[in-house]
Amino acid sequence: MVKPNSKNRNSKRFTPEQYARLKAEAAAPYRGLRKFVYFSFGASGLIGALIFLTQLAAGRDVETALPNFALQVGVVALMIFLFRWDRDSRKS
Repeated sequence: MVKPNSKNRNSKRFTPEQYARLKAEAAAPYRGLRKFVYFSFGASGLIGALIFLTQLAAGRDVETALPNFALQVGVVALMIFLFRWDRDSRKS
């Protein structure tokens, strides 16, 4: 059994801010990375949706542009859903 002394106490090694940050990271690991992935995939889907929307508006390759546009809108919707789900799970 380890006896508590000044060398083993967390309060001596970390400031209260560092300890709170480490505790939050332990509760929800990789939250920053997940938010970055949600944002980057959402932005990519939005750019793709705008490109396919312009193709649809121009009337070029409607047979292929319409399913691709729907896929890009689906990616954006999925990223928004996952971002909100991750944000709401933090509150509980």
